[in-house]
Amino acid sequence: MKGVNDPGGMRASDAERESVVERLRVASAEGRLTLAELTERTEAAYLAQTHGELAQITADLPGGAPAPAPAPAVPATPQGRMRKWIVAVMGDAKRTGTWRIDDGIGAVCVMGDVVLDLRQAEVRGREVDIVATCVMGDVKIIVPDGVDVELSGVTIMGDKKVQVVEAPRGQFAPVVKVTAYVLMGDVKIIGDSRAEPIKRGWFAWSEWWQERRQRPGHGGYEIPDRRHHGLH
Repeated sequence: MKGVNDPGGMRASDAERESVVERLRVASAEGRLTLAELTERTEAAYLAQTHGELAQITADLPGGAPAPAPAPAVPATPQGRMRKWIVAVMGDAKRTGTWRIDDGIGAVCVMGDVVLDLRQAEVRGREVDIVATCVMGDVKIIVPDGVDVELSGVTIMGDKKVQVVEAPRGQFAPVVKVTAYVLMGDVKIIGDSRAEPIKRGWFAWSEWWQERRQRPGHGGYEIPDRRHHGLH
């Protein structure tokens, strides 16, 4: 058990947690973290109770330390200037795995299906901006549980829905903003727990993070045992 004189066992302050969250934002903008990693580590930072736990969250990032200094803010990436389009006309289009998101994304399906899996994407801005147009088809967007989802748009004889466990109120979380235009189709944003699992690194802080994440009152999270899915 760590003593009070052990720097790693010293209690973390709110300011130190926010400082780590800002460092994670910078690391994401630099391409060091995927959206899933950013989301998970951000949540872990808010749940961390000691300097030692904060240090584990940033141990593989430049300048990792138990009590980090505030990092400079990352300018928001202008959205919509060079939107990347994924189009499916009477067919299917998927974007999964590791990919880079610098600006906005456009998804169009006409009698087809589009799947966008953002979990392993490198997001260089402060939010992911998606415009989805769906005519007699389906657009599915997969995100890590813990992001904030903003869904707007127009639906005619169709459906748009969010099935994501979002971060507790008052905490910074990555933002996925979706504007959907639907005609006789569906646009769905689903969380990690409702999709096929992905392989991801499992850090030393995962056990205390999972334990605290499942405590009553923490957003209703249920953490799957990823060992049964080959994740390690």
